[in-house]
Amino acid sequence: MSFTPETLLRHWQTLRRVPRYPQKITAGDICQHLQNENFKVGKRTVERDLQALSRIFPLLVDERAKPYGWSWDREAAAFDLPGMSMSECLTVMMAKKHLSTVMPASTLTQMAPYFRQAEQKLNALSGHSSLASWFDKVRIIPPTQPLLAPQVDETVLSVLQEGLLQNHQCVITYQRRGTDGEDEYLINPLGLVQRGVMLYLVCTIKTYSDLRILAIHRVQSAILLDTPSKQPEGFSLDAYLATGAFGWMSDLTVPFEALFTPEAGNHLYETPLSEDQAITLQEDGRLKVTATIQQNHQLVWWLLGFGDDVEVVAPLDLRARIAEKLRLAASRYG
Repeated sequence: MSFTPETLLRHWQTLRRVPRYPQKITAGDICQHLQNENFKVGKRTVERDLQALSRIFPLLVDERAKPYGWSWDREAAAFDLPGMSMSECLTVMMAKKHLSTVMPASTLTQMAPYFRQAEQKLNALSGHSSLASWFDKVRIIPPTQPLLAPQVDETVLSVLQEGLLQNHQCVITYQRRGTDGEDEYLINPLGLVQRGVMLYLVCTIKTYSDLRILAIHRVQSAILLDTPSKQPEGFSLDAYLATGAFGWMSDLTVPFEALFTPEAGNHLYETPLSEDQAITLQEDGRLKVTATIQQNHQLVWWLLGFGDDVEVVAPLDLRARIAEKLRLAASRYG
């Protein structure tokens, strides 16, 4: 038997797929599983692997009918073959890369061995498996100007995450933007929101019911208490976000109409603003776009980013708001 990393991992996955007698699995089914995991293997190779492995491990083969079925011996000592498939490794590492800031610190600690194992396996198979090189072929880039994330105290973040997870209160010291001093708050953590590179905590303070948004990088210290959080009745993080608290979503929907230059508006053919969007070509070459959309701060920022490549027609208050901002900008540059 060959003991290259790829062969060992193939044997590993083969043994993990074999059930205990009286259940059984065919070499063809194992072959299909391995191919799904990106192993370049045929049925004959799997059959040879099973024959070789059966000389070391208590494997049984039922030859009464074809295709033959393979099982672990009913009396075989129970044991586990630790490890992850290539797909599982890839999923675990993607989670570490993109979700670590919104996962509880206690969960990340428990996941640390899996992160190490997944990274080790992907590195071992680099150059031998197309899945192992997936990270070299995939990138996530922001649609706006990239910004460096502010420095967040990992101990503070861990405490706040545990408070959120356990529904417990925390005592924090918080430095408001533009001030030198720190304020101490007794908070009830309600939700964690990542917006771009910024991480925010939605909470209430003491016994007050009004919702507050705290930038986590401004929290200087945090202590987890044993006292349960005071949850506002009927609180829903999604419902709160829908009020436009972060300038992204809003309950206010409006009929929107604007004229885009083709260069600015062509992408809306493929990525429409809404289900009812319509685009018509005008005599001057511009694209008239109509849609029913949410009116919020994010919409204003998005439209301003096009400069003179867009003219808002409706609603009138949005048109006036964009026009005023452009006039102020022009006066500063003038």
